[in-house]
Amino acid sequence: MTIRKVRFYIYLKDVLVLSLTAFGGPQVFLAMVIDIMVRKRGYLSEKDLIELNALCLVLPGPTSTQTISAIGFRIGGPKLAYLSLLVWIFPATTLMIVTAFLIDYLQANTEGALGFAKFIQPMAIGFILYAAQITIKKMIHTVEAAILMMIAAFVAFFYNSPFIFPIMLFIGGLITTHNYNKQPVIEEKSKVNISWRNFVLWAAVLVVAAVLGHYTRLLPVRLFENFYRNGSLIFGGGQVLVPYLYTEFVEFKNYLSSEEFLTGYAISQSIPGPTFSISSYIGALSMREWGVTGLVTGGLIAAAGIFLPGTFLIFFVIRFWDELKKYRPVRAALEGINAVSCGMLIAAAYLLFEPLENNLFNIMAIIGTYALLQFTKIPSPLIILMGLAAGISYQWILKSFG
Repeated sequence: MTIRKVRFYIYLKDVLVLSLTAFGGPQVFLAMVIDIMVRKRGYLSEKDLIELNALCLVLPGPTSTQTISAIGFRIGGPKLAYLSLLVWIFPATTLMIVTAFLIDYLQANTEGALGFAKFIQPMAIGFILYAAQITIKKMIHTVEAAILMMIAAFVAFFYNSPFIFPIMLFIGGLITTHNYNKQPVIEEKSKVNISWRNFVLWAAVLVVAAVLGHYTRLLPVRLFENFYRNGSLIFGGGQVLVPYLYTEFVEFKNYLSSEEFLTGYAISQSIPGPTFSISSYIGALSMREWGVTGLVTGGLIAAAGIFLPGTFLIFFVIRFWDELKKYRPVRAALEGINAVSCGMLIAAAYLLFEPLENNLFNIMAIIGTYALLQFTKIPSPLIILMGLAAGISYQWILKSFG
């Protein structure tokens, strides 16, 4: 076995370790990557990693997954990149498919099956509010961006169609492009040499999936198209994905109930790996009528649909990003895109709260979760486990003394 192959295997082992231990969101993920892949292994410099992660932040798709794939691409080309993608997403995807199976089984065989989730459903909204605060602090820096954010939130309140989101993203980017003069000049621009192969692959899959879904009306094909389209439009990470998925699969298509969605989202916060793994849970429950085979198939289709577009796009852009980012209109447009994404996140908190009973218990659960995240260092998985334990205890007390 060559030294090169040994290095590839070690890299895949490191990715597996990350997929099993990266709790706590993108900040913890980046710190762990710096520790393992920069300081311990020396796959790339810390400066290169920070720049690579910044590139992934401004592309649609799952940032952590794109970063892992991009590192693999630099080390061993496309084959290692796709292998690292599979290793990274496998544990979280498997756990969320298993979660979907358990939720479906409990609802079919147990009265009041989601009673154990009495606490974690409103807690999920607390997580979204905290994510919104972090995201807004990071992305909103001007009055214009703040106004765009509020307009986007207002539109998302009243127009729940999933087709409105890409339109708002485009308009937001277009509005802030005129501010390019406020962007600093980095250095003299050179010619951007673009290889279109991965972009064509991304677009071809999108068009073929849309056409096949329209004409065949097969649920697996339509599910793949739905998740692939969402994976192609999400700026800002997993927390911004929530309003898209909720609108499309709960409000628009009724594949899941609001309670099921909130339960799955809360549980996804307690597992390591990519936050986009919530898609596997939604995809699995969307095909529950097909039995166990449908649950597994739906989960795998959703995973493929949500993770592939971001991978194609990072492989496309990484080759010329250093030159493209020197153009000030490009950087100016990102301000509007990020502002609209923040607005959608604010709308998500409201849309997810709306179906819950408007009582003091739910309000206190939301506020309490936010307070724990904001003012303590209790890890997110432990907070969710506390909520699950409280819900199970509550169910036991009802059965014993009710």
